[in-house]
Amino acid sequence: MNALETAVVRLLREKPFYGHFILNLRRDDQSSAGTAAGVTIRDGVPTLSLNPALFASLSREEQQALLEHLVKHLLHLHPLRRKERNRHDWDVACDLAINPGIEGLPDTALMPEQYGLEAGLAAEEYYGLLVPPFDTGNLDGSGYGDGEREDRGAAGQGRAEVRDDMTLDDHAVWSDADSTPLPLGEEMVQAITRDSLRGSDGEVPEDIRALVEGLLRPSPVPWRTLLRQFVATAGRVGRKNTWTREHRRFSHHTPGVRKRRRLCLLVGIDVSDSTNIVELREAFARELVQIARGRDARITVLYANSRIQRVEAFSGASFVAQCYDGGGFTDLRPVFEYARTMHPLPAAVIYLTDGIGPAPETMSFPTLWVLTREGERPVPWGVELRLDV
Repeated sequence: MNALETAVVRLLREKPFYGHFILNLRRDDQSSAGTAAGVTIRDGVPTLSLNPALFASLSREEQQALLEHLVKHLLHLHPLRRKERNRHDWDVACDLAINPGIEGLPDTALMPEQYGLEAGLAAEEYYGLLVPPFDTGNLDGSGYGDGEREDRGAAGQGRAEVRDDMTLDDHAVWSDADSTPLPLGEEMVQAITRDSLRGSDGEVPEDIRALVEGLLRPSPVPWRTLLRQFVATAGRVGRKNTWTREHRRFSHHTPGVRKRRRLCLLVGIDVSDSTNIVELREAFARELVQIARGRDARITVLYANSRIQRVEAFSGASFVAQCYDGGGFTDLRPVFEYARTMHPLPAAVIYLTDGIGPAPETMSFPTLWVLTREGERPVPWGVELRLDV
């Protein structure tokens, strides 16, 4: 077992919620990274980036503390909350917000007392104390960059000095989260949090109990909005040349490049009785039609139970989700097997189902489980959405 697996096993014994949370993250080895690990939300999927050699060089206590640190960044949605803030100072503020409650951190970990600040504040509060108002520095820097910094950050002036401190983990990967809408990223983290609670039999460390409970409160965001945001995130694929945009290097002597908003979706519809409801399917179909309308889109619809019963494809506003009585038991795997045979491959899979049935253990396609009100999420991967109509 490598160092990460060993550290996760220790967490599963001592702090099972954290261990299950790490197990639910997509893994991405970054051997060239300058820090041991980092987390982000890449293409809507919470991801753990790891430098195996640097992680193995940490002590056992430091490894466990670093993993707790990463989980707290995601529970607080720190990669998604930066917005237009100065990157360096937001990175520092986020570490100051979570480090005081973690035991075993390396001596280099940033703490509020190093800045003359009290513990227990939110990242936004620390950021307000670190960054002077009307800061005109660029977003990649760390403050004004002029000779008067010590005057603005002097003790007793109500504002902390901004320093060139390094964060404990890799925050550079947070830029990958910029393309994920906050509600969608929050839904993804909520799904992993629910799975971690189930895996740990509801046991949550006391210092994050209120945070977890707040995160899992019913989302005020309508299911239609989350569906659109999921599709928009998954559909950002391809590039094409255009003379309407100036090329960054060669001016108008060469056509510019812009992303192609081509949308190729695979939609699975469970034909069991739980989804064979006119109102439910019509509401679902209306949203798919609105998503496809006015775009370079192709949507393939599979009606399935234990096998594919019917295949439909549309590219405009002509789709109507049928009530199809298939009978038999439900097997969720055939839809994903079909996805692997498509050309081009789908940008995402959307599955309307009650979730009761076998599913693949892993899946490379971004997947949205559109579950009925009483449905069950079949596997840890993918985004969970409750269709309440």
